[in-house]
Amino acid sequence: MEEPESASASGSSAERSLRLLALLANEGRALTLADLAAQLGLPKGTAHRICTQLLAGGFLARDVDERSFSVGPALRKLAFDTLNHGVVRGLRHEVLSELVREVGETCNLTTLDGARVLYLDRVEAQWPLRLTLDVGSHVPLHCTASGKLFLAQMPKKERDALIGSLPLERMTANSITTAEAMHAECEEIARQGYSCDREEFIAGLVAVAVPVRDAQGAVRAALAVHAPTARMSMDDALKRIDALKAAAGKMTALL
Repeated sequence: MEEPESASASGSSAERSLRLLALLANEGRALTLADLAAQLGLPKGTAHRICTQLLAGGFLARDVDERSFSVGPALRKLAFDTLNHGVVRGLRHEVLSELVREVGETCNLTTLDGARVLYLDRVEAQWPLRLTLDVGSHVPLHCTASGKLFLAQMPKKERDALIGSLPLERMTANSITTAEAMHAECEEIARQGYSCDREEFIAGLVAVAVPVRDAQGAVRAALAVHAPTARMSMDDALKRIDALKAAAGKMTALL
């Protein structure tokens, strides 16, 4: 027989649902039903009912192991809409604009959206030759600077499971297409603190990305610069890392 809910766990169903979503969002990783129930002080039956309702609404999703829960598409959309709302979005956009003026190339702010990268904001450099990706666009994880950065910062167990589920499609001759090579790449990114796209997504295009952390140090977004190799070599891109890190520091207060 399950224990009755504690006083701290009491409250409306809506309140408990919000606390469960907040827990998952703050953890930044998938949690089992037992984990959720224990951390929220809820009986497993109650936690199961809440999860079932949130799954139906798209606010939760089954993780790749089918035993754990992660944030769902509806919650990610809510987070995206929140990040792109009002005054704070304007302040982040200004930081991005200042960065573009400093480095002279297109820069973007992205976040992890399931098994893809989501563009939160983007400022184009004023060059005739450039790649246009609208805010709200998605790009792959395995062949982009931001995507590989997000993979590298994940807990190893979660990262291994996600890499195992990715198709690792060959986008160019330089794309990483084996799990072994991707694991090695992630270890290197974690060690050096930044990620590179060496013409892995689009031939003739290079990029560098750095993490944007929240006040607790968790990676919540990535800041990247990219340009055609006709204007910016990989060595040139690496020279812009200090500017990217400085801008990422300013972004922390605006998440």
